[in-house]
Amino acid sequence: MPSTALTRFSVAPLSGMTRHLADVASGRSDPDTVITGVRALNTYSERIASDKEIWIAGGRIAAVKPAGTYQGTAPRYDGKGGIIAPGLVDPHLHIESSMVTACAYAEAALLNGTTTIFCDSHEIGNVMDVAGVEAMLEDARQAPLSIFLTVPSTVPATSPEMETAGGDLTPEKIAGIFDRWPEAVALGEKMDFVPVCLSDERSHAIIEASLSRGRPVSGHVYGREFVAAYAAAGVTDTHEAIDRDIADDLLDAGIWVFLRGGPPTTPWHSLPEAIKTITELGASTKRVAVCTDDRDADDLLLFGQDWVTREAMKAGIKPETAWSMGSLHGATRFGMENDIGGLGGGRRADLVLLNDDLEPQNTWYGGELVVEDKSITPVLDQALSTRYTYPDAAFTSVKVPSTVAMTPDVPSHDVTVNVLRVALPGITLFHDKVDLKASNDWGTHFDEHGLCFVTIIERHGKSDGNVAHGLLKDFGLKDGAVASSVGHDSHNIIIAGTNADDMQVALTALKENQGGVVTVQSGEVTAMVPLPIAGLLSDKRVTMVAEEMSTLKAVWKDMGCTIPFMGFNLIPLSVIPEIRITDKGMVRVPEMTLEPLYVED
Repeated sequence: MPSTALTRFSVAPLSGMTRHLADVASGRSDPDTVITGVRALNTYSERIASDKEIWIAGGRIAAVKPAGTYQGTAPRYDGKGGIIAPGLVDPHLHIESSMVTACAYAEAALLNGTTTIFCDSHEIGNVMDVAGVEAMLEDARQAPLSIFLTVPSTVPATSPEMETAGGDLTPEKIAGIFDRWPEAVALGEKMDFVPVCLSDERSHAIIEASLSRGRPVSGHVYGREFVAAYAAAGVTDTHEAIDRDIADDLLDAGIWVFLRGGPPTTPWHSLPEAIKTITELGASTKRVAVCTDDRDADDLLLFGQDWVTREAMKAGIKPETAWSMGSLHGATRFGMENDIGGLGGGRRADLVLLNDDLEPQNTWYGGELVVEDKSITPVLDQALSTRYTYPDAAFTSVKVPSTVAMTPDVPSHDVTVNVLRVALPGITLFHDKVDLKASNDWGTHFDEHGLCFVTIIERHGKSDGNVAHGLLKDFGLKDGAVASSVGHDSHNIIIAGTNADDMQVALTALKENQGGVVTVQSGEVTAMVPLPIAGLLSDKRVTMVAEEMSTLKAVWKDMGCTIPFMGFNLIPLSVIPEIRITDKGMVRVPEMTLEPLYVED
């Protein structure tokens, strides 16, 4: 497990504790703590046993015994008939999506009963290269949470001809991260699935850097036609199964499926369809886990790994199996099932006390009570008050030209334009062509065809100030502008608007705050979430950022935006069909060709 600067949360390796744990389990030595009067959810046998108690020593589980067995003087905690379960293990997420640092992320995770996470820090890697990934790892080491890295594998997501990124994680750089950081346990999602399946040399050199070190490879794939080649390339998990049939194909191909549950209003809630490989087609759950993937700070508190686990129950999975999918299965995928994910002797005492609806009430991290009655304890509050300080370079990552043309020139003659059409849930964009009559202003076209501007601005200082203009269809923005410095995956600035003035105000706000998400109406900023760390992260506690994000989402909705903020951030992600827009222009996917705004005869 990773080290932590907070010694009272540290747990010694099992190899140095076996004699003591055996003495405690046999009654020859006292435990440090006994949690009694509980029902024990066993993820190994997938049963709930009544009237149990947990003996904890050195931050690990010494034994699970019948309630009342211990008669010594060690402190007891009365579970009052609740269900004790292993802490949840989230096998795939991006801390940066939550807009907070790793230290701040720990608060939300522990409140939701999550004690171990596997994160892919490709967002900060896209901005700051290796330095960003290693800063996140230093941050993670100070967090009161077990955090492992799946090393970013696709930075940039596409070739430099398609977009400009701040980072370039070559096979050699990725190998170096593996060799320097024991927390680097796998290769992160290989998003360039088309090049992988076409045997691209760089893509496979990156896979080889992981496989040659005995690390597994995580994936990201759309389309059943790609599954066979993807599996043959060494990919052994994915969180992108969007329906029953591709989930079934992936399991049969030997690929772990992480069922992704997200707030139902976002593009990330694919679990209800993909889980049908189990509930309708009879697949086993043994290589199926659940995960959260992306969450903003507000949704992180409301829709954690515990919520996803309950969504699996709602879909027809029995509670004990669902909790196993949220804990033991993720641990097993990364070879850590002997340390986390269960109530077995010798395992870390990462525990959650649940009510009958499997809602977390208390959380113990390494045997320390950090959440009680759904509130953080003073010891956790103290730990969260001291956070890692990112390097100065992280606070100067938004570098845009002083003058930017916010909109394209209005066509002076009849033209046909290439348009990006949005539709819920917001992951896929559709390529439309719209005929426009000659006009003196864009407003006529917007009203007639449901259009607005979309502009991508390179913000890493690596080009001559690349700016690309496009048109969004069916985005629904009534008036004003919305903007973000979190445009996936190169994290350039994306602005959508109905007029250049409001779009300029939005850009100015992002420059002044060195990143963030902003809404503008009538020349005034109406909501703002500042993200000064790499243009991705706030330096505040998660509860404060959640409040800011909640306010922004309400304004976002009132402005008429038809897809949520996170779907908006995907508009530049040039690995998902069928058309995207980057700082280089509109990109056809998977053809990977650039399209002009105006259609050529």
